[in-house]
Formats: sequence, C-alpha cells, structure tokens
Amino acid sequence: MKKAIILAAGKGTRMESDLPKVVQMVCGREMVNRVLDVTKEVGVDKDIVVIGYKGDVVKERVDREVEYVEQKEQLGTGHAVMSARDFINEDDTIIVLYGDSPLITVNTINEFFKYHEETNADVTISTAVYDNPPAYGRIIKDENGEVLRVVEQKDATEEEKLIKEVNLGFGIYEGKALLETFDKLDNNNAAGEYYLTDIPRLAHELGMKVNTFEFKDKNEGFGPNTKAELAQAEEIFLSRK
Repeated sequence: MKKAIILAAGKGTRMESDLPKVVQMVCGREMVNRVLDVTKEVGVDKDIVVIGYKGDVVKERVDREVEYVEQKEQLGTGHAVMSARDFINEDDTIIVLYGDSPLITVNTINEFFKYHEETNADVTISTAVYDNPPAYGRIIKDENGEVLRVVEQKDATEEEKLIKEVNLGFGIYEGKALLETFDKLDNNNAAGEYYLTDIPRLAHELGMKVNTFEFKDKNEGFGPNTKAELAQAEEIFLSRK
C-alpha cells in the first residue's frame, strides 16, 4: 500500500503566531492541506499526519480524511516518524513529507515514486545540488554513487561541508526498511535528537539499497519559517500559474 507520513507537530515559533506552523496560509490554503492535495493527486492510499503542538487546531483545519498520530515529545524527525509505527507494514511504500512544504508538486512527487520503484530501492532520499549549499545535511556517497550516510550540518566536518549535494528532507521508504532501522536509531548527535537522516546510514549498513533523487526545482524543498518567508512562498506559488 502507498502511504504518506506527514510531519505536522511543530510550533513554528518564528512565525510569531499562536497557530501551529502547518496551518499558516499560502495563497488562501493551509500549508498542510497543500501537501495533502499533492498526496491525493499522486494516488496515496492512506495519509498519516503526525501532530503535536495544538494538534486539535491542525485536526480542525485539515479538510480530508486522514489518520492522526500524536508526537507527545518533540524528539526529532526520526522520533516523529517512529510515532506512526503502528500504521507501517513491511510491504508498504511510504513517503515522508513535511506539513510546511507547500511548494511540492504532483509532477515531482510522481517522478520521485517512479524512480524509487524503477531502481528497486529500499530508501530513496530527496536531494538538491547547490553551488553554495545552505545549512542542510550533506549526502555522503561511495564511489558507486550509493548513499553511505547523511551528515547534518552541525555534525559535519569542514571537508563534509564542502559537499554540494544536500538533503531536502523528503524520503520514500519501503516499510520493511523503516521497521528494521527504527530499533537502531539513537540520539547520539549534537542536537540530542532522533534524526530521520540516520535511516539511510542504518539501511546501508543492513545491506539495503539507498538512492538519491535530485529535485530540479529547489523551491519544492522550501519550508517557510517566518511571515516574510510565507510571503516569499506565495510569490513562488503564484509565479507557477
């Protein structure tokens, strides 16, 4: 079954609003609903929305039938996805998306799924290539182009920070890959959190196939954090019409 886990638990302090970040509007529609519009169009069978801060407000604003999971403590993206464990079966194909990424497109997500399937990957992570990379996780690959691990900027060496291919955060995972790596996740890092970005490394160590899929339009990975960035997202959204 094709499922989506949508991370929507954050507060979004920099928005200077009491509302959860994912219900902030982009062109008159909540960001989380814009993400759900895409999962519907690409044929996802079940959406699981991970809620936390003011989860009742998120539930009120979401206008589609979804499953909800509460992330009681904010212990990182890996922990958020693990919160949805009861909805994951070994034979599922699961895309993990962020409820504050309103600029993803149906075309790109369709291509993402297609590439994952055609390459028989266990894990495929979204990336973008920058001349001057932002403070995103760097993709560490072997000589054959297979992903060894993702290193968060705060944990990266100076040499690793020179890598131009970065992680955009979205990923497609076979259910078996998630279930087998969950128990191996730890929070031994600079942030003391459970990183979703540790899943590729753990999957590789278990002999699974880990690929990358480059998003040509880097804007699709844009998650607004401030009112000014919301306005910027609206400009990008409207420019596509």
